[in-house]
Amino acid sequence: MFIDIAKILVKAGDGGDGAVSFHREKYVAAGGPDGGDGGRGGNVVFQGDSNLSTLADFRYKRKYIAQRGENGRGGRCSGKSAPDLVVRVPMGTLVKEAETGRILADIWDGEPQVIAKGGKGGWGNTHFATPTRQVPRFAKPGLPGQEIQVQLELKLLADVGLVGYPNVGKSTLISVVSEAKPNIANYHFTTLTPVLGVVRQGEGRSFVMADIPGLIEGAWEGKGLGHQFLRHVERCRMLVHIVDVSGSEGRDPKEDFKTINRELEKFNPELAERPMLVAGNKCDLAEPEQVEAFRAFVEGQGYRFFPIIAPINEQVDALLDAVTAELAKLPPILRYEPEPPVLAPVEELERGAVQVVNQDGVYVVEAPWLERIMLTIDFNDSESLQYFQRVLIQTGVIDALREAGCDEGDTVDIYGLEFDFVE
Repeated sequence: MFIDIAKILVKAGDGGDGAVSFHREKYVAAGGPDGGDGGRGGNVVFQGDSNLSTLADFRYKRKYIAQRGENGRGGRCSGKSAPDLVVRVPMGTLVKEAETGRILADIWDGEPQVIAKGGKGGWGNTHFATPTRQVPRFAKPGLPGQEIQVQLELKLLADVGLVGYPNVGKSTLISVVSEAKPNIANYHFTTLTPVLGVVRQGEGRSFVMADIPGLIEGAWEGKGLGHQFLRHVERCRMLVHIVDVSGSEGRDPKEDFKTINRELEKFNPELAERPMLVAGNKCDLAEPEQVEAFRAFVEGQGYRFFPIIAPINEQVDALLDAVTAELAKLPPILRYEPEPPVLAPVEELERGAVQVVNQDGVYVVEAPWLERIMLTIDFNDSESLQYFQRVLIQTGVIDALREAGCDEGDTVDIYGLEFDFVE
């Protein structure tokens, strides 16, 4: 079954808890704290797999949860970090945040991409020993891993997309020029799923062609099969529009051409700007005057026209040579860049109580609502870091630190994030 959209929940592993332990050894008095740190939770990693061609597996399994990091142990032994959970998806899968539609990753090759990060392990009581607190009986719990509901969208990776009405010869053409074996029959919607084929044009020259199921008027609104598969045209570097020039099914080829172009533009205006060649198929069923009239119509709109008879490979080589020449001038297949998170205005954040505890000179901030915000912050990004600073100021965290006696240069700890306080 061909499934190209799926919604799943991914949950990275929580960090392991730090240990509370004290050294015990014969002839060693007051050995001191030796609790180790917890291990890091496993990440959820998505990786492209060329052996997969559908998202059908995600129809039955909808939750992917990585392992938790091990807790720390005595003897300063840190807990083992959990392995990453690798989720394999077809090449060309877009991973989006289900709630906002934000693009998290474009899985277009075999390079692993982290979608949800595991939580950091908590500190053991070893970290909290000071000259005045030599017996710390507490440790830090591990931080939770990220939890995201994501939507997967498969957009085929193809250089050339074949578009046109049903039963105009798209499947026949791809079966003639490649090793693809689509179903071919003399009725509409024989092709129920997109079909990929590699077209080889001599040594070192090849491209991927996609046979998109037939479009009809209203396809962009969901009529026929078009709405389901139009997204697979979006990555194509160019299009080949196949038209039945003979009008063998009682339709006007010129109207067919206009209708399909309108459907592409309504679905995505960028498709109207995509380079396109026009192939007039079933020329053996048409009068020469019909073919020439359609040629004049197409070329009058600025498109190149190629008359073909797909089943017997008649004049198909000229079309393929033109496609190869056009592809050499075009940029690579469209790749989507990850989008940064949309950070809510500070004024709209849900805020709660802030508690600051002075633990031997380290001011520890406790605010559960702030922990959720920190999961969305990329502390390696300057803009994200500035946003977090505004959150601390406008939600009263900085004022709470001042009231607790925090001065310039003192150490502040917010759920494992330590920094020097600056006025």
